[in-house]
Formats: sequence, C-alpha cells, structure tokens
Amino acid sequence: MIKLKNHADIEGIREASLILTETLRELMRIVREGITTRELDRVAQSCIERRGAKPAFLGYLEFPASVCISINEEVIHGIPGKRKLKSGDIISLDLGVNLNGYFSDAAVTVGVGPVSPTRERLLRITRECLEHGIAQAVAGNRISDISRAVQDHARANSLEIVRQFCGHGVGFSQHEDPQIPNYVSSGPNPRLKAGMVLAIEPMINTGTWEVKILEDGWTVVTADNQDSAHFEHTIAVMDDHAEVLTTFDPQEAF
Repeated sequence: MIKLKNHADIEGIREASLILTETLRELMRIVREGITTRELDRVAQSCIERRGAKPAFLGYLEFPASVCISINEEVIHGIPGKRKLKSGDIISLDLGVNLNGYFSDAAVTVGVGPVSPTRERLLRITRECLEHGIAQAVAGNRISDISRAVQDHARANSLEIVRQFCGHGVGFSQHEDPQIPNYVSSGPNPRLKAGMVLAIEPMINTGTWEVKILEDGWTVVTADNQDSAHFEHTIAVMDDHAEVLTTFDPQEAF
C-alpha cells in the first residue's frame, strides 16, 4: 500500500533529510586516500546521533553499520571495515536517517582525489540520470515515466542499468511501496499523487547490468567487475513539481 504524506509528515521527513544532508557533506569532506571505510562509518553515526536522530541502516535486517560504502565495482550495500581508500577510487556513500519515526534516504558517489575520465563520465551521467528521473516525479505521471527517463539517458550514453535493485517509497519506514525500477518494467505502474515521498536511486554500470552478491550476504558487485555508480535523493511529489528533500548537491562531489 502506498502511504501518502500530509504537510506535517513532509516537514518531519524534511528534518530527517536535513540531518542526512549534513552527514553526507561531512563524509564527502573527509573522503581521502588512506582513510578506512570503518572510520567513515563512525563519523556518519556520530553526525547522525549528535543531532538527535538514529542511523536508519544500522541493524536494519541485521546490517552491521550506519552507512553502506561501496567502492569501484561494488554497486550497493558494501559493509564498512578495514579497507583503505586509494587515490582514483570511486566510492558510493548510501545512508538513511530516522528522526522520530520519519525516514530519509540518499546516496552519492565521489572520487578519491582525481579519477580517470571514464570514471568521471560514469559519475556525471549517473547524476544526470537521477536529475532526469526527478523531473518526471510530478502528480499525474506514472512510475514508468521516472524509470524511462533514467533508462533512456543511461542507454543513450552506452551505460547499463542495474535491474535487480530499485528505488522505493520512503518516509514512515526505510522501504515502502511503490518500487521504482530504473528501467521500464512490466511490474506495477501506479500513477503518482501529491503526497508521495520517494527515494529515486539510479545504479548505473559501465559494463553489464548483471550483478552478484558476495559471501558476506550484503555487498552487491557487478558480474564483470566493471565500475558502478549510485546517486539517490529523497523527494516529495507535488502537484506540479518534485521537491528534493535531501538538498545536498551531488556536484559537490566534483
């Protein structure tokens, strides 16, 4: 069931989104060669908790950290640990915030220092895919309009779309209906209504769309070990536009 949000609900989600935005900005600021993914996770948890909120991912389905950190060929759900970032890596930072029962969700992929032109292009086009998808998230359109916008931009640039994972509703819990594929599928295709709050999140690969899950049971990687990028915003559907609630600018990553 799709749960519509009223003005007070959206304000609560906006506050959770502000905390998430501040946390992502802090993480982007300290990403550097030599830092471990566990250190980044500790900073994320501290940033969220000192603002009176909870890391929504920590303990969710037994996930052991506050932020998913995925590097290079890792698509999503990377578990923080001892791994140190290297110059030229690309790193996805994906996190959620629970503030008094209101949830936000966002992700950004950044470079560790200068990255190759191929990686810079992947990040730029994935960010543009998100922007195209958000532009279609207005009342009266359908989920497939978001999906088509992401799909068309990725494929026009000879990139592939992860199919096994998708965006979703958010707000009263971490994951809600509807699902939002990043490609046009044959699944449910509800019409968008004002009051929907959505997490739109293109996951775009330089090689195959196919992925696999590592033995840790969480980390999703590309099947051909080529690079992947991931950008995500929490947005509210309005009558004539989509309002981005996680207000960080992904271009801050560049």
